[in-house]
Amino acid sequence: MTNRSHRSDRTDLPDRIAPTYRPHEPVVMRQEWRHLSFLHWPVAPEVVRALLPDDLTVDTFEGRAYVGLVPFTMRNVRPAGAPAVRGLSYFHETNVRTYVHHRGGHPGVWFFSLDAANEIAVRIARTVWKLPYHYARMSLGGDGESIVYASERCRPGPLPGDCRATITPTGNAFFAVPGTLEHFLAERYLLYSRANGRLYRGRVHHAPYPLRSARLETLTESLTGAAGFAFDGPPPLVHYAAGVEVDVFPLRPILLR
Repeated sequence: MTNRSHRSDRTDLPDRIAPTYRPHEPVVMRQEWRHLSFLHWPVAPEVVRALLPDDLTVDTFEGRAYVGLVPFTMRNVRPAGAPAVRGLSYFHETNVRTYVHHRGGHPGVWFFSLDAANEIAVRIARTVWKLPYHYARMSLGGDGESIVYASERCRPGPLPGDCRATITPTGNAFFAVPGTLEHFLAERYLLYSRANGRLYRGRVHHAPYPLRSARLETLTESLTGAAGFAFDGPPPLVHYAAGVEVDVFPLRPILLR
């Protein structure tokens, strides 16, 4: 396992190490995230700012915001202490996301959309986690070298919302070094959601991603457009990770001060 060194030496940034530590609270869910591809476009911060709640701040790396398209598959999704359930615990997912922080700290993820191939899981996630999940028909396959993701949103809208991508991982796996762009994009352990005028923060914990560089073979998608973005070309940043085991902690409302 090797490391990458595209490091930013700026110190006027939120603490990105503290969220990687395991929190001292009970685990509510366990999951496995497998065959993750991270496709990222740089975006002007003001473009992202216009699409965020007022109480969140765009998180940037060297002055740039980023929008990510992340297809992967979920395995063994279950409440802590319970077994996986056939028909509920295994499904594919694709999310469109950006990076934010709250009042100068707690850097995390804001999801514009999450598409999943399990309608029951979508209903639970929309209710319990207050996240903009959509039910979609999805598949994941490949030839042993490349990985093919396909997704077509069914409901609720906005429609259309589809994605088809072919990714070929290249190079050796590495752990992203804090201060690098790879760490900024991948190593995110906090999420934000909003419902009924309240902001919420959730937390996960897992080992660092075993990242690999990857080559984007093909991409056709309308998910980023449905989220409000218009990109001129394919994402310049593509990474792949075989997967991690994930502990999920309670979603908490953020109290106003």
